[in-house]
Amino acid sequence: MPSLSTWFHTIRYLRPVQIYGRLWFKLYHPATQLDPAPKVRPPSCVWVTPAKRRASLIRSLTFRFLNEEHELRDQYDWDNSNIEKLWRYNLHYFDDLNAEGAGSRADWHQEIFKRWVDENPPGQGSGWEPYPCSLRIVNWIKWSLSSHELTQQCLQSLAVQTRWLSHRLEYHLLGNHLFANAKALIFSGMFFEGAEAQRWIDKGLAILESELPEQILKDGGHFELSTMYHSIALEDLLDIYNLLLTYSNVNPDKFLSLNNKLVILIESMQCWLNIMCHPDGEIGLFNDAAIGIAPSLSELSRYALDLGFQSSAEPVDGITHLSASGYIRVQSNGMVSLLDVAKVGPDYLPGHAHADTFTFESSLHGQRLFVNSGTSKYGNDSERHRQRSTSAHNTICIDGQDSSEIWAGFRVARRACPDKPVINLTQDIIDITCSHNGYTRLPGKCIHQRQWQFTDTQCVIMDNITGSFISAVARFYIHPDIKVLELDKMKALFGLTLSSGHVVKVLIQGADNCHLSHTSWHPEFGLSLQNICIEAEFSTPDLTTSISW
Repeated sequence: MPSLSTWFHTIRYLRPVQIYGRLWFKLYHPATQLDPAPKVRPPSCVWVTPAKRRASLIRSLTFRFLNEEHELRDQYDWDNSNIEKLWRYNLHYFDDLNAEGAGSRADWHQEIFKRWVDENPPGQGSGWEPYPCSLRIVNWIKWSLSSHELTQQCLQSLAVQTRWLSHRLEYHLLGNHLFANAKALIFSGMFFEGAEAQRWIDKGLAILESELPEQILKDGGHFELSTMYHSIALEDLLDIYNLLLTYSNVNPDKFLSLNNKLVILIESMQCWLNIMCHPDGEIGLFNDAAIGIAPSLSELSRYALDLGFQSSAEPVDGITHLSASGYIRVQSNGMVSLLDVAKVGPDYLPGHAHADTFTFESSLHGQRLFVNSGTSKYGNDSERHRQRSTSAHNTICIDGQDSSEIWAGFRVARRACPDKPVINLTQDIIDITCSHNGYTRLPGKCIHQRQWQFTDTQCVIMDNITGSFISAVARFYIHPDIKVLELDKMKALFGLTLSSGHVVKVLIQGADNCHLSHTSWHPEFGLSLQNICIEAEFSTPDLTTSISW
């Protein structure tokens, strides 16, 4: 059980609405409103094909989510308690309606529509929780706008779902959940017409107007500082922009300002995502992030291009500092490194944070080299905790403690706060230095300073710990496709061989003991791949790691 101190340092950051909102959400249960659905509004322009995800309906009534397959056999499988809740959430999203090759599964989709409406009574079960309800509303409408026809039964259900959602907005969670709620209200309000639909638009737009400046940072990053949730947020804005174009005859003067705002935000978010992706085109795995949940960079870029946006410029050699987010990209001579000098997330919303301060990821000649743990599951168990822990990232762990106090599945108590990084550039060297206070809560009041020095052929990482401690461990997680050899045990010299044959040498100085350990990497939900970690234990203040290629 968490201590009173842990509870205090978790709750003290929350906004009042997150506290009293939980009580309201638990006690208030709105009545379902079964009035006839409003009339469907005819679109004035053609809906642009949205970003596509992987297909998840792999056979009739058989779904694959999170790398796990289950069959929808009867009505109880919509909420089968033997299956992880996140999987069941995905079942209610209806993402497959707009996934790759969805047209070939139209008959299966019609059957799933009917099953869902018949077997999920209003207000009951996981499917009526606000987040899955929001995503499903949007997916049904996007499917309908893509030259499909919802049955009258589905249209009626869509209106009932929207009425329910409008009274179950997730102010107690805020962040991406509240944004998804607002998006769904706007979609339904535009899809239907009349006074009721206008109320949905007004409510959704009010949330959108207040959340956009809060959630999208000045450098284009999403404020929860997860590359995966950033991609989802970018898709959300592209969808809303697409919707406003599709219904361009609805209050054009009113939406002109929002359209202009969306253009600026989408362009900056595209740029941010390009910077935070590896040369393989997939996201870096920072905080809760996994490949295959959000649409890929290439698919989001295609979608934006189809909507009239220009292609984002490719990241250039040198250093790119996303100062509002706290990430740094260094690119030179085939090496790309993504450095985390960021806060764990918004003070009041660190639920998707990992205790990963000063971690980094690197690719060389297009192949991933150093990797973070990734995320294979949500929930609240030891594996979820391990993947969020400091020891699952390429950084320093002091006296076996996490740099930020992560607990439960989505909680953080005391958290590391980095100083503003000091960046010095010379003709041949990029020098980045930063300190954080995450370990000052320990008896030794330790401060961790990490300094990266990049040249065209080398990265030197210098770790310094001020304050007293017993032992510290630096970890360097290697991608599973890299062959790792211990070249000289006495010198703590390791060789990393890429599939191209290139060899990277890692030399560690100042360690009491260095060794290789077997661990796992989690690039997708439900996926664990075996990999190798270099661990360097040290008890003196300084450790130097030289990575040469």
